[in-house]
Amino acid sequence: MSPTASPLSGTTPGPAASSGPADAPAALGVDAGLGLDPDEAQRRLHAYGPNRLVAAPPRPGYLRFLDQFRSFLVLILIGAAVLAAAVGDLKDPIVIGIVVLANAFLGFFQERRAEKSLDALRSMLADTAKVRRGATVLEVPADELVPGDVVLLEAGDRVPADAALLVAHDLEVDESALTGESQPVAKSPEPATDPDAPLGDRTDRLFMQTVVTRGRAEAVVTETGMQTQVGALAALLRDAPKSKTPLQVQLHHLGHRLAAVAGVAVLAVVALGLAQGNAWDDLLLDAVALAVAAIPEGLPAVVTVTLAVGAHRMAKRNAIVKQLASVETLGSTTVICSDKTGTLTMNKMTATDEWTGRAVRPVLPDPAADPASERLARAMVLASDAQPDAAGSPAGPGAIGDPTEVALLGLAGSSAAVLAWRDAAPRAAEVPFDSATKFMATAHTLPGGDGTLVVMKGAMDAVLARCTTGPDGEPLDDTALEAIRHAHDALAGTGRRVLAAAVRTLPGPVGAGGLGDELHDLELTGLVGLVDPPRPEARDAIALCKRAGIRVKMITGDHAVTAAAIAADLGIEGGVLTGADLDRMTEAEVSERIDEIGVFARVAPEHKVLLVRVLRDRGEVVAMTGDGVNDAPALKHADIGVAMGQGGTEVTKEAASLVLTDDNFATIVAAVKDGRTIYDNIVKFVRFQLSTNIGAILSILGASLAGLAAPFTAIQILWVNLIMDGPPAIALGVDPPSPGTMDRAPRAPGAAILPRRRLSVLVWTGALMAAGTISVLALAPDPVAPTMAFTVFVLFQVFNAVNVRTEHGPSLGRHALVNPRLWIALGAVVVLQVLAVQWSVLQGIFDTTALDPAEWLVVVLVAAGLLLIEETRKRLVYRTRATDPKETVR
Repeated sequence: MSPTASPLSGTTPGPAASSGPADAPAALGVDAGLGLDPDEAQRRLHAYGPNRLVAAPPRPGYLRFLDQFRSFLVLILIGAAVLAAAVGDLKDPIVIGIVVLANAFLGFFQERRAEKSLDALRSMLADTAKVRRGATVLEVPADELVPGDVVLLEAGDRVPADAALLVAHDLEVDESALTGESQPVAKSPEPATDPDAPLGDRTDRLFMQTVVTRGRAEAVVTETGMQTQVGALAALLRDAPKSKTPLQVQLHHLGHRLAAVAGVAVLAVVALGLAQGNAWDDLLLDAVALAVAAIPEGLPAVVTVTLAVGAHRMAKRNAIVKQLASVETLGSTTVICSDKTGTLTMNKMTATDEWTGRAVRPVLPDPAADPASERLARAMVLASDAQPDAAGSPAGPGAIGDPTEVALLGLAGSSAAVLAWRDAAPRAAEVPFDSATKFMATAHTLPGGDGTLVVMKGAMDAVLARCTTGPDGEPLDDTALEAIRHAHDALAGTGRRVLAAAVRTLPGPVGAGGLGDELHDLELTGLVGLVDPPRPEARDAIALCKRAGIRVKMITGDHAVTAAAIAADLGIEGGVLTGADLDRMTEAEVSERIDEIGVFARVAPEHKVLLVRVLRDRGEVVAMTGDGVNDAPALKHADIGVAMGQGGTEVTKEAASLVLTDDNFATIVAAVKDGRTIYDNIVKFVRFQLSTNIGAILSILGASLAGLAAPFTAIQILWVNLIMDGPPAIALGVDPPSPGTMDRAPRAPGAAILPRRRLSVLVWTGALMAAGTISVLALAPDPVAPTMAFTVFVLFQVFNAVNVRTEHGPSLGRHALVNPRLWIALGAVVVLQVLAVQWSVLQGIFDTTALDPAEWLVVVLVAAGLLLIEETRKRLVYRTRATDPKETVR
């Protein structure tokens, strides 16, 4: 039989991919009662290959290391180091080399760790599997399974390969890691109505890495390794494109701009020197020194330190960053695509509402407060196989059993009540749950042998069909039935799973015909609504996202009604589309409607990747959160993938850029704030350093045009560079968040780090520095003029560091004192400059002359003028922007 293309991802499935369960053994050439002959199993293992995932050939380590030097800014720095070395300057080349190598090693090791995704996915395969071969039941390594093997499964087993069901007894499977659906799925050998239905609706199939939660089964393996649905996910991970983060794009553009600035400066110096008749050797030395001064050697180092400090701060808030650039990317996020189960919800079924004949109401903490609630809770507990958490709440983490039945134990209010009810009425008979009948029933001996209590729980229609009276003991007439159905619809309409319970008291033991014959004339005790509830903190986090201009979209494998109800509860706005809807739409149609949709339900993994791709093609910066295996490809395709550390699979953690150790959606919002703050701080540093660069260039050019001596020596330029790249710059990089950080919309994804308006302000600031420096150089007396010019330029940087902390608002407000590191750094710079000017040892190094108090007062006042002028300008701009609704003040 020739293979056909898989509807999931285009992979080639096994030979029974499109066969029904009953036809699968024949299509695979196996007798289900005997299993494969061991020799035939070996032949197929050779033909199909091991049940393992195929990894892409790794890129050689030396090439991955060399990739770290492809940044244009890094190439500029290397070029600056070569030029500096060519003119005999060894200090700058050494510093630049250390910075470039440190950044390269950091990036290399981060990429090495991020590429462990496929290894983690392979390690998730079950170690062994129970199979029938040659009429004998054997345990074999899971990677030796082949299409045609008959596997035997029971509660607690992890499914080792994709398979078609042959036999199922009371079988339920947890597929949340693959589909996102929070409730276990009932499975049956009966063929599914649509073989191309979403994974969650293929009830006659089992999928690798899902877990059997109830019952037992026999199934024939249809696909192994890369042909399984998990294999298709591995292929998506392997083929995910690697794109640059917004910060990397911005630094790339900045590198081009800085190269242009350096080139213009060099040409200007050469042209002026030639016009003034200077020698070529001197011109070359001046031009190279000016080019080196124009390149910000400290930018990569400060960016790295800023990101690292931000990552450390985020780790303290339960967000572990795997890639430093991802810290900033979160700050530019415009859309968060969030999985529902385990991310926005608790991933824990909970009984939330009940109906006992009156209005639907929340479940009572103590059912003993209301006799009707106690009867309903007792019935649900007795007809449950789950065991309570002995150490705490009956439905606590220590409870054992089916998630729905564990949730029903919570109705009792305490583990003691569960045990007391069961001890008082021990189980005497049962009818196990069957997905065909949709109910289970139990019989319990009443205290003192005073009859038998029959309890039935299940779907409302199945239970109601065997009831004759309602919770109040009155006959179920049309009015009563209408009230019951109204209560059911009210619960189901909010995404609840609804279960009903009914009881009947027999005067003696169960009759000879068995418990099944006693399931009639029951009294309905009530209805219970269950749901995987939203995380309480998620509502506030989504509200904050809305305030910050970030849209949240729920992308889940769960049912549309359930997903829509949870979304409405959380405040996620927009319509609902299903995976089936997406299959009928072109990518252009999806792109046209995606802004108006808030919930995507019943989606497969390739749908999640499609949605992330469409959003990114529309210019959005997309963060994708999730915890299941099914989320990993989308996390890899997104600008930033966010995995849940507690409930998430290892695959998802390795595919993600950010891992939340508390599985808390609200932590993402805190990380977004940190990301915005980090970008703001990088902008502060760029403004600080480039305004200094521009000021130095204009000072040198202006002095040359005015026929004055150069305002700085080579060693003095290095000293200024040290001030720019040292503690003050690092302190700016760790500035706390500014007020209103989360009250503005995300910056445009393509916004330049140096737009024309910002660049014009930098030129203005640099011109002020040049004007003050040249004026002091020209007007001060000869012996001290060069020292005063040098000192005023250094002090310009001290006041400019304060100035750049706010771009539009005033710098000298309450926010000015929130960063003590900056003030300590600036104080240290002033002390060092005083030593460089007044201490005889350093005077010889820096070619300075001691200044008297009056001269110090002059240079301080001139330098302070920069802050005074800038504060005046910003206050005028602030007032203008505050009255313009199109402007955002920061």
